[in-house]
Amino acid sequence: MTALTLSTAGPATLRADALVVGVAKGPKGPVVAPGAEAVDKAYDGKLAAVLDALGASGAEGEITKLPAPDGLKVPVVLAVGLGAVPETDESYDEEVLRRSAGAAARALHGVKKAGFALPLDDASAVTAVAEGALLGAYAFTAYQGGEKKSGNGDKNSGPKQPLAEVALLGAKPRDKEHKAAAERATVIATEVNIARDLVNTPPNDLTPEAFAAVAAATAKENGIKVQVLDEKALIKGGYGGIMGVGKGSENPPRLVKLSYTHPKAEKSLAYVGKGITYDSGGISLKPAGHNETMKCDMAGAAAVFASVVAAAKLGLQVNVTGWLALAENMPSGSATKPGDVLRMYSGKTVEVLNTDAEGRLVLGDALTKASEDNPDAIVDVATLTGAMVLALGDRTFGVMANDDAFRTSIHEIAEEVGEASWPMPLPSDLRKSMDSPTADIANMGVRMGGGLVAGLFLQEFVGEGITWAHLDIAGPAFHEGAPYGYTPKGGTGSAVRTLVRLAERTATGDLG
Repeated sequence: MTALTLSTAGPATLRADALVVGVAKGPKGPVVAPGAEAVDKAYDGKLAAVLDALGASGAEGEITKLPAPDGLKVPVVLAVGLGAVPETDESYDEEVLRRSAGAAARALHGVKKAGFALPLDDASAVTAVAEGALLGAYAFTAYQGGEKKSGNGDKNSGPKQPLAEVALLGAKPRDKEHKAAAERATVIATEVNIARDLVNTPPNDLTPEAFAAVAAATAKENGIKVQVLDEKALIKGGYGGIMGVGKGSENPPRLVKLSYTHPKAEKSLAYVGKGITYDSGGISLKPAGHNETMKCDMAGAAAVFASVVAAAKLGLQVNVTGWLALAENMPSGSATKPGDVLRMYSGKTVEVLNTDAEGRLVLGDALTKASEDNPDAIVDVATLTGAMVLALGDRTFGVMANDDAFRTSIHEIAEEVGEASWPMPLPSDLRKSMDSPTADIANMGVRMGGGLVAGLFLQEFVGEGITWAHLDIAGPAFHEGAPYGYTPKGGTGSAVRTLVRLAERTATGDLG
């Protein structure tokens, strides 16, 4: 994990390998952003002109590197675009700062220490820049850089390592709000990056049992109670959904309960995560070209795990329980077949029309179990449907709920922390399409509006009177394109920041 410090040094006196400054897009060319005044002075007040001559415009995320002048103690200055200059008396948007800091950190892979002299108007800006830099510095290199030798006999040096240290310039180390902002950003970024690591881990190493072991070990280190139900306990307890999905694999399923409690808590939240460590589709096998990234189908469970740990590290005055519904969906002689009927933990029977609609089966059991604790609210998180990706694209997750105000609050929280989301309905007329002549309900309904149908299915397993929301993160959970801002290629840690912020606002009673 990249280290974060609040430096008392100024841009002109900082000793580092690089110095990051902001440049905005003005009406007549690039404009040097606040925080970089001393750097501009070192260029004799001509930094904007130099950047303009190099073709820089100040567009958001644009990176321009140039040699530092004699007046600075760093060898390189990196100018990152912040987009349009804000209107008079307005600060730079926090998400713009977050993305720009992330882009700069990504451009500095292989560097040991960099100073960030970006606009820091208040503690919120400190959080944004710190989060962006720490998230942008992420790299998953656990399986790279082995001891193989190249043709000339030299050992493979491996990939460049992430930026090792971020020094925030302009923040105040002795200011309680700035210090707290930096500490919070470090916790959030650490847990988002752990969720990313889990999503990126190959499925031959991250089986349900292995995931449960990681969760249990981390939970105990952070004072979180943990309970793991193995396949024997799941069979005995009647968890037909989880067992129905997992019984086709040699790697049996697990249900993990993580309980963080605070002695002064007045509210409780339950987070439920879909944890399909690999999804082949089962007997309803996925077509060629759709299997390669299915290690990411446990991203919901990763987000839940990370958010509970973050709540514990931050000491939030709210009880948060995480449920990780872990299984591997494989085709075999013992696998569930289309047409089979499963008896869920709730007692409800489900006719399985498509074994590739498996996430809703494991979540159904976990939602019923979570409801037994009667929390104030339940939020489930899942890479659930391709239909949601078709509806919202690959950067926005859908939010459904049985309470409109709660859905609105989660949408607003997601936007606040920089995670794109959109409220989606649960049309009651679609429920009839899941009627089964054999069982209480089928696991499939009409194709059109498939993401909403999945939400309606999950709603059937939420306890009566409990406020519930469903986040379908199928689009943003795994990024296959080129990195941008603080978003890497591969696992993104989607929904972690939203879940943590929801816990924070619940703890303070500030939930709209």
